[in-house]
Amino acid sequence: SVVVVALLDSGCTGTVMDIEFARQKGFELKPLARPIPVRNADGSNNRAGAVTHYVELVMTIQGHQETLPVPLASLG
Repeated sequence: SVVVVALLDSGCTGTVMDIEFARQKGFELKPLARPIPVRNADGSNNRAGAVTHYVELVMTIQGHQETLPVPLASLG
């Protein structure tokens, strides 16, 4: 179990976690069935490559709990 305080961007169209953060905190990285290509705002391929793994994140907000599949990307 990892307890973190996080800022959630309610205007964001998806959820993503930094892969190095996930590794440092000991999350179990699970492989995706198919990689997800990552593109930059100008349409070019992101140099960090495709998203290949995800984590199952149990999120609790004011007593409400949900399990979310969260893709992992290089955000740094």
